[in-house]
Amino acid sequence: MKIFRKYSSLLALSALVLAGCEPSGAVFQQQEALPGTQWPSSLKTKFYFDITDSLATYNLYFLIRHTEAYPFSNIWLRFSIKGPQDSVAKTQQIEIPLAQDNGQWYGRNMNEIWEQRMPIATEKGPNILFPHKGRYTIQFEHLMRTDPLPEVLNVGLRIEKRGRAKE
Repeated sequence: MKIFRKYSSLLALSALVLAGCEPSGAVFQQQEALPGTQWPSSLKTKFYFDITDSLATYNLYFLIRHTEAYPFSNIWLRFSIKGPQDSVAKTQQIEIPLAQDNGQWYGRNMNEIWEQRMPIATEKGPNILFPHKGRYTIQFEHLMRTDPLPEVLNVGLRIEKRGRAKE
């Protein structure tokens, strides 16, 4: 019984330590499930998040879960961002590669489902500075010719703090 208590305490402590260590540095992550395993172009996914450190730089990632039957090696998106002091969102078109030239998907495989976290390169580069503290909105809509876009399960956004901007 004494040994069980010793090891159960050690296991509980290890679990707490591991749960407290967030190696990824994510300050925001959210995904939206798409009905019927398809993404209609009329469905614009919006993500709301708060920035408290306006001197930091951040990496943005587009999250997608799709089946092996997804018919394309990429996805074209309209990416919009609106800050707390913006009256109009800033918008740009971006291409996100989902497969290598040889057809091998990027990301993690879970049977016939692929989960990918792809960096978003904005017009200002791979990392972004949110210049004001407050609530931001990022919106994605797909620009693919096929509508609805088949075999897409989830789309989402991940934001990681990268470091400090030059002051």
